Amino acid sequence: MDQAENELKRGLSSRHLQMIAIGGAIGTGLFVASGGTIAQAGPGGALVAYLLVGLMVFLLMQSLGEMSAKIPVAGSFQTYATRFVSPSFGFAIGWNYWFNWAITVAAELVAAGIIMDFWFPGVPGWLWAGVFLVLLTAMNALSAKAFGESEFWLSLIKVVAVVLFLVAGVLMIFGILGDNSPGFSNWQNREDVFHGGWVSIISVFMIAGFSFQGTELVGVAAGEAKNPRREVPRAIRSVFWRIMIFYIGAIFVIGCLIPFTDPSLLASGEADIAASPFTLVFERAGIAFAAALMNAVILTAILSAGNSGLYASTRMLYAMAHDGKAPKIFGRTNSRGVPMAALLATAAVGLFGFLSAIVGQGAAYAWLLNVSGLCGFIVWAGIALSHYRFRRGFLAQGNKVSDLPYKASFFPIGPLLAFAVLIVVVAGQNYQAVLAGRGLEILSSYIGIPIFLGLWLVHRHVTESRVVPLLDMDLSGPKDVEEDASS
Repeated sequence: MDQAENELKRGLSSRHLQMIAIGGAIGTGLFVASGGTIAQAGPGGALVAYLLVGLMVFLLMQSLGEMSAKIPVAGSFQTYATRFVSPSFGFAIGWNYWFNWAITVAAELVAAGIIMDFWFPGVPGWLWAGVFLVLLTAMNALSAKAFGESEFWLSLIKVVAVVLFLVAGVLMIFGILGDNSPGFSNWQNREDVFHGGWVSIISVFMIAGFSFQGTELVGVAAGEAKNPRREVPRAIRSVFWRIMIFYIGAIFVIGCLIPFTDPSLLASGEADIAASPFTLVFERAGIAFAAALMNAVILTAILSAGNSGLYASTRMLYAMAHDGKAPKIFGRTNSRGVPMAALLATAAVGLFGFLSAIVGQGAAYAWLLNVSGLCGFIVWAGIALSHYRFRRGFLAQGNKVSDLPYKASFFPIGPLLAFAVLIVVVAGQNYQAVLAGRGLEILSSYIGIPIFLGLWLVHRHVTESRVVPLLDMDLSGPKDVEEDASS
């Protein structure tokens, strides 16, 4: 393979990086699945769950920012896990992340079919899944710059929509907009606010975590950023807080305006998933047209998140091919710097979206949500572990913390705490199914663990790779970035 002919092109600016991270994180988790968390844990419980997951993500973003600013490569977590932990751990992380986002694309396709049912109830969801799969693949087949530009505008639409939703929601809470405002009455009974206590809060961590997944996309996009050592830290600092405000604000508004016992919050069955809490709020404000408009915004958000997911998984497959962890064909790019073989292989996984035609839209969505959500948690744990070893190796090789382009403020507590929380969440995220002996539900919730361990251990057995010693870690960045830094 000719390296010069198969390199990605650095065409992403700062605004692209920030919107790519926001685009991947604000999607169905907020617009479609958030109602279920309130129904299960009450408004206060959902708020606590999202807040705790958000704080954990803040620590992970700091870890990721430190590594990706120093070594801005498309392989991101796979490359860091390979260099700082072991080649086998990197192999498992890379394939796990590819699978995570490839399946997430399928989940977005299922959700898109559900949303389209709002306007076209007689058209099967699998047809819409096919149409949107072709659309997303075409958008990614252009160039990194074209992808970044399209993602910027798609994300901007939903960011504006969330801001308008928050403004309208506050006006409704205080009775300025709409009729019969409940005010803060839904927050008065403690048993209702924290329905089910800590048990319910832990149980909705999975959905909350899935909602925040995508913030790490900036690490993958760093491999095609124009000035990564300046722009990656800037994106890391700003993106997290914006997303936290959107999520915490939206959960609070929904909790004020819709009682957690409302059957429309996805609590009464799979078919209710079409009733987004965002749509319900506008309907109850008496704005019928706004409900249809909100559904259009939700569709935009779904396509945006799917677009980002297709991009991230394609770049991960490309990077693994360059590192010898995937077939070489996936490491080839066309004249525009797009790895087409990796893109088409990833898009093929999106065909899982057609499960909606077989098992019903809601069931397919719930299954894909669980499978991809756990994969994301495993990748996050890999980021925390890789950063802990990266900093130790960086110092062991005679470097100073002040030499880093971006420094994680809470090391070593940050990555260690995030790793510990992730282990607890992964182990207990669906203990109810384990206690009740619901086999199929257990499989969908935990199947990511044996897949990851299998990849890791089989690769370790075949290659006999071991943990990388601190003094042997490769801490070098891409050649073009190092040359810019030295000039």
